[in-house]
Amino acid sequence: MKVLVATEKPFAKAAVDGSRAIVEKAGHELALLEKYTDVEQFFAAVADADALIVRSDKVTADVIAHAKKLKIVVRAGAGYDNLDLAACTAAGVVAMNTPGQNSNAVAELAIGLMIYMSRNQFTPGTGRELKGKTVGIHAYGNVGRLVAMIAKNGFGMNVIAFDPFVPAEKMAADGVKAVGSIEELYAGADFLSLHIPATAETKGSIGYKLVSKMPKGACLVNTARKEVINEAELLEVLAEREDLKYVTDIAAERMAELKEKFGNRVFATPKKQGAETAEANINAGLAAANQICDFFATGNRKFQVNK
Repeated sequence: MKVLVATEKPFAKAAVDGSRAIVEKAGHELALLEKYTDVEQFFAAVADADALIVRSDKVTADVIAHAKKLKIVVRAGAGYDNLDLAACTAAGVVAMNTPGQNSNAVAELAIGLMIYMSRNQFTPGTGRELKGKTVGIHAYGNVGRLVAMIAKNGFGMNVIAFDPFVPAEKMAADGVKAVGSIEELYAGADFLSLHIPATAETKGSIGYKLVSKMPKGACLVNTARKEVINEAELLEVLAEREDLKYVTDIAAERMAELKEKFGNRVFATPKKQGAETAEANINAGLAAANQICDFFATGNRKFQVNK
């Protein structure tokens, strides 16, 4: 089987070398398409691929249409909104992600952004400490749980969380208080760490109604997806509440306007940094290669995200 690694932004060499070793040991071939500049290059490379590994590269219906032999695509990372799941399903292609491999990197960044905003983006002036503050975790998955543990055990923060899919008993075992509603979560959080995926239900769901409930001096921290933010309503609530702050790893479409109006109360990383560590890069790449080889050997679909 031919396994294509198609990455506009390449994996680290260690990830590529490790993936090659995994794939070749299993008796398959690994091909690379790195730093491509035209989608036509992607179309040509995927034409004879049996499996595909991508990072943030978009696997559209057109890509799938050109991949006549494709049986599986794995997104090296947790989010998979760059995969056209409907097109994959229609073509009989199994789509997977690699949950948990980037989680620590994203969690550490979330905490770092909290510190950065608490210390006024390291500009002169009196800042605040994280100790004793309350962090709210919106979605208690792999990343959310790690943020909770670092905040609680490393910084002495109080942690509350909302996730209708995670039992309160599981959170309690971590020393985390489960709240009964999203509104209660936002109303109780000095820092709100956002970890929901971008779905039809969540896109644009974080706006005035929720953010306006946050306590005085609170900060909304987004290491999830920009699409979950209602930008017009965010502008409205930041204008109304001069004490609130917003920090994001995914720059808003209206970031220039946000920065112009609110200065150091808002910040976006210059380019998405969540999974940009050597460790996460390697972990996700190797996991993708292992999942593909396991799928070919045993049919394991544990991390399938389409039906």
